[in-house]
Amino acid sequence: MIYLDNAATTAVDDTVIKEMLPYFTMEYANPSEIYSYATGARKGMNSARKYIADLIKADMTEIYFTSGGTESDNWAVKGAAYTLNGKGKHIITSAIEHHAVINSCKELEKSGFDVTYIPVGRDGIVEPESVRKAMRSDTILVSIMLANNEIGTIQPVSEIARMARERGIWVHTDAVQAFGNIDIDVNKLNVDMLSASAHKCHGPKGMGMLYIRNGVKLLPVMSGGKQERAMRAGTENIPGIVGFGKAAQLCREKDNYNSEYITKLRNHFIKRVTDEIEHVMVNGSIDKRLPGNVSFSFACLDGETIQIQLDMKGICCSTGSACNAGVSGMSHVIAALNIPEEYSFGTLRFTISDINTRKEIDYTVEALKEVVKKLRSMSAKYKIYKNACTKNKTIY
Repeated sequence: MIYLDNAATTAVDDTVIKEMLPYFTMEYANPSEIYSYATGARKGMNSARKYIADLIKADMTEIYFTSGGTESDNWAVKGAAYTLNGKGKHIITSAIEHHAVINSCKELEKSGFDVTYIPVGRDGIVEPESVRKAMRSDTILVSIMLANNEIGTIQPVSEIARMARERGIWVHTDAVQAFGNIDIDVNKLNVDMLSASAHKCHGPKGMGMLYIRNGVKLLPVMSGGKQERAMRAGTENIPGIVGFGKAAQLCREKDNYNSEYITKLRNHFIKRVTDEIEHVMVNGSIDKRLPGNVSFSFACLDGETIQIQLDMKGICCSTGSACNAGVSGMSHVIAALNIPEEYSFGTLRFTISDINTRKEIDYTVEALKEVVKKLRSMSAKYKIYKNACTKNKTIY
């Protein structure tokens, strides 16, 4: 099997598993208890909090553990809305956010909040000036993702945040795809809140965190006990927290899991596909994208059909967000790019990690060439399109 769907989830690092194991069988006490046997669990949790904080240049008191990126996004968006609704009811986000942010905003609209969804251009980048023009006297929150989960584009969050904070507007960024893949400094980003998830950076599933800048008084959205300094109720998932912390530590030691190596593989992949396959587009900016993200659209083909054919050859990739898998039709991210109709349904996302090899990439290219050629040979639509084209390739 060649696994090229690391944006959906990553393999848990062996070192992370080893670090977690004692907290299932030996250091299993509830960290909220005051007896000495709970000390080990508390120590493991606090060490993990420090590792995660260090990776994003935050203070460990600003890290709050959650069940994953979705909970963190919900807490940030809804929590900010409920906290600040006395000051205003206007929220700004982008048209290409993860569904955890988009759907949170749609729920808030039902409760009387007004949401502006900023469009993007073909490069998949949110323009800071568009966000500035959308700001109003009653704007309370701007939520723009740091890097897109489908097309990998890295957004100018620091510039957007600077403009927002000058106006007293809170800023949240969904960094689930960016965490562990690019350098993150919450102070340079100027954000008030940041979401991340362990399983996108070789940590365990079901574990996330929300960074909340000291001084930001965000309301909890879950009622219960006094865990996480009375901000997030529920007994802490100590093995998951320890695993998340170890993954963060490894990200730092391995320079974001060898991002330079991953970028070289990505660029090699893009060059081969665009050189050797006709009528293919690269979605999103080439330069401002995550190291391992490659999003292609193939003219006059269906992405899911290509995906199934590649699966039969032992290659795992996706047509978009794993959270939307099984839903037919074009993703909201691809729709937002306004790409030509002929390309809009033929999208595939390949996401590379440091455990992938050049040999695997080359095998994937050869398989992709074979599948695309076979499917297009049976497509009357493609034959008509090819005859009408004046160029052999179109790359955006």
